Amino acid sequence: MFRKIIAGTAVAGALTLGLAGAAGASTTATGNSGTAITPSTTVCSLLPKIEAHVQKVEARLAAELPKAQAAEAKAKAAGNTVRADRIANRVTKIQDRENKVNARLASLSTACSTNG
Repeated sequence: MFRKIIAGTAVAGALTLGLAGAAGASTTATGNSGTAITPSTTVCSLLPKIEAHVQKVEARLAAELPKAQAAEAKAKAAGNTVRADRIANRVTKIQDRENKVNARLASLSTACSTNG
């Protein structure tokens, strides 16, 4: 169960780092069309796919969160505070990572809407 949560966090991180990689890896085109492909246009063209993927991962994490919280409560009830603290720390890290990804996604959306 927690591996899925951690995997979801890893996917979210890969998405975040993947955006920077896609922006840095693209080059300008010198074709017959006369329009140059810039990093911002490449990322902006991929933004709907990225948003869909982030929403899919968030849905999975939202489904796993109550299970993790139930496991934390069960560990506390059993007197296993160390395990409960570890679960609580994982949940906090996942929620923080989700907030960071959403903030980066929002900044990309505003950048793409202002740049075209």
